[in-house]
Amino acid sequence: MNTSNVPEIDIDELDRKLQSDDVFVLLDVREPLELEYAKITDSRLQVTAMSRLSQEGVDALPEEVEQKETEILVMCHHGVRSAQVTQWLQTQGWTNVFSVRGGIDAYAKQVDESVGKY
Repeated sequence: MNTSNVPEIDIDELDRKLQSDDVFVLLDVREPLELEYAKITDSRLQVTAMSRLSQEGVDALPEEVEQKETEILVMCHHGVRSAQVTQWLQTQGWTNVFSVRGGIDAYAKQVDESVGKY
């Protein structure tokens, strides 16, 4: 249940988008060590750890999300950090940003076990 009014997509929608030619950025905000255990491989994936975002702010964001209208799907392990980053991006002026509900953990359990779990 989304109690924080953060826009979200579920993992089925993420999977549909990954299978499509849609233009979007999948922004993974997990820490580098976490990526060793589980990672989605897709050309639209960009990684910027939440710790780096907290230190550097918008300067830490990849150039692929420079345009504030870019569709951004924010992902973490379970969905808590991605919801926080989604909300923060909205306060910074991004208008098309969504948190992936359940994170990579739900994606690995329900869609594609090959991405790994931890």
